[in-house]
Amino acid sequence: MTNLNNIKSLYFIGAGGIGMSNLVRYFLSKGKNVAGYDRVESELTKQLNKEGAQIHYEDNISLIPEIYKDKENTLIVLTPAVPSDHSELNYFKNNGFEIMKRAQLLGEITKTNRAICVAGTHGKTTVSSMIAHLLKQSHVDCNAFLGGILKNYNSNLLLSDKSDLTVIEADEYDRSFHWLSPYMAVITSADPDHLDIYGTEEAYRESFEHFTSLIRENGVLLMKESVDIVPRLKKGVKLYRYSPPSPLKREQLTPDNFANQVPFRGFRGENIKIGNGEIFFDFVTPTEIIKDVQLGVPVKINIENAVAAMAIAWLNGVKPEELKAGIKSFQGAKRRFDFHLKTDKIVLIDDYAHHPEELFASISSVKELYPDRKLTTIFQPHLYSRTKDFYKEFAKALSLSDETILIDIYPAREEPIEGVTSQLILDNMPEMPKKLCSKTSLLDVIKEGNYEVVLMAGAGDIELLVEPVKNLLVND
Repeated sequence: MTNLNNIKSLYFIGAGGIGMSNLVRYFLSKGKNVAGYDRVESELTKQLNKEGAQIHYEDNISLIPEIYKDKENTLIVLTPAVPSDHSELNYFKNNGFEIMKRAQLLGEITKTNRAICVAGTHGKTTVSSMIAHLLKQSHVDCNAFLGGILKNYNSNLLLSDKSDLTVIEADEYDRSFHWLSPYMAVITSADPDHLDIYGTEEAYRESFEHFTSLIRENGVLLMKESVDIVPRLKKGVKLYRYSPPSPLKREQLTPDNFANQVPFRGFRGENIKIGNGEIFFDFVTPTEIIKDVQLGVPVKINIENAVAAMAIAWLNGVKPEELKAGIKSFQGAKRRFDFHLKTDKIVLIDDYAHHPEELFASISSVKELYPDRKLTTIFQPHLYSRTKDFYKEFAKALSLSDETILIDIYPAREEPIEGVTSQLILDNMPEMPKKLCSKTSLLDVIKEGNYEVVLMAGAGDIELLVEPVKNLLVND
């Protein structure tokens, strides 16, 4: 493989993806020439162009700037979502350019840094963002390639001139995380997903087991207690567990209920206090308890996310007072339980939840925050294959809402599957206020209803509807 230091130019096919864009920013920071293609213009691609990238939106060989047609000095980077008939990709293939997947390029970076790689079906963006923020706000510092735009920095790339610790969101899609060389790894969950790629639940879990085998000797694996895999660890790798919050307070723990409720997992949260829109808890480590930690994003699911992030930061020498200040000041990543309206009259939340377990956790968290108010969930399923595999589970999660509005499936990289539509989910929900509509008719549907708390969820382009929905709700 070409030495990255010798590459003068990089051309990204799919440059506007959240995982590609942080690499675009990284190589711009290294003084490289960076250009690329993306299917649609977005706020992110506009920002990348302002930062120095040259991105266009038509698959057209003539739009490739001339300097990127020099194969000796140009590396081509692509995302797995690029179709095989893409003309620009085939131009580079036919002319003998070196082509790398995004994950492969990220893997090269992990070989020369102490990489903290966060994997999991869900939770990885929040946990990796929290870790990055905790390290960045402490004396330790870090670099980070994140799968979301972190609000504290308005970026998905963080750089350091004094630390080689590098936080990376490890994506399991297409086995991408198998390119990485972790110094430390976190596994937040291994609930089956992407069965169009893996075929079986067993193969999906096996891919996580293989991921654990990549951790360097004398490294660390931090794994949520309930994750159902058997790690394959190299010599000297330390295994730590972390857990969701205990339902019991410390004074209630006896030897029996301690074994049943909160067996030793290395790290956990306990003594939770929720009220007045705030959450406090005690962070329990193998050797000390850090009391009264306040969550900056006070959502119950973030307690276990914070426990995981604080555990990694603690293992890297972040001090107790730095941990407390960091978690309190953490503002979250965009589209991860993101409040757009929060008044006595109306609440609007946008969330990236696109797997049934994520959706269940998101809806449950909203119900707990606002137990006496009507919750309307607007959900856009992501991928035909995921809908086909989990339509019953989606229906069960959505039934927690008081009202559900389903919109059409976002296909992303997929072609339609016969018989698989959002109607499948709707038909498997119980009798309750529920309806199906298109993206274009959503605003008309919103105009007809009465709303108190609205959750908009999905990993597709539902985010483009958040601002129009907000405007309708404000002016209602």
